[in-house]
Amino acid sequence: MVSLARTIRSIRRVGLREWWRQMQYIGDAKSGRFVGQDQFGNRYFENLNAEEEVPGRHRWVDYAQHDYNATQVPPEWHSWIHHIRKDPPTEDRIVQNLSPPWKAPWVENLTGTRGAFRTYNTTKPKYEAWEPKSLPRGESHP
Repeated sequence: MVSLARTIRSIRRVGLREWWRQMQYIGDAKSGRFVGQDQFGNRYFENLNAEEEVPGRHRWVDYAQHDYNATQVPPEWHSWIHHIRKDPPTEDRIVQNLSPPWKAPWVENLTGTRGAFRTYNTTKPKYEAWEPKSLPRGESHP
C-alpha cells in the first residue's frame, strides 16, 4: 500500500497528469532521472534513491504505445534495464562505437498482428481438389 505522503511527493515531482497516467499504466507513480529514448519513442528512467524504490526495480521503461509488449525494447536497452550493462546506451561509449552502420533497426515481434510472417507455397500440389460439374436442368450428359 502506498502512503499518502509518497503519493503527494510523487504528484509534486511528476505533475498531476503524469502521475495519473502512471497510475493507469503501471499502478504506481515513479520519478527519476531521464536516461534516454529509443527509436520507438520509449523513454527510460532510473532512480537510485534507495528509500523510494525496491532494489532491482530502480530502472524502468515508459512505453510510447498504448498496446505495449516487451519486444518493443531494443537489445541495448534490454541489457541496461536487466542490469547486464552498468551504463545506459546513451552514455556507454562501447555500445555507441560497436553499432555497425549495416545493422538494421530493431523490429518488434509482430506475432499475432497483421504484420506477422506467413509462409506460402510456390510448388504445384500433388493432388487437386475435385470440382463437381453441374449442368443446368433439362440438359443431359453427353
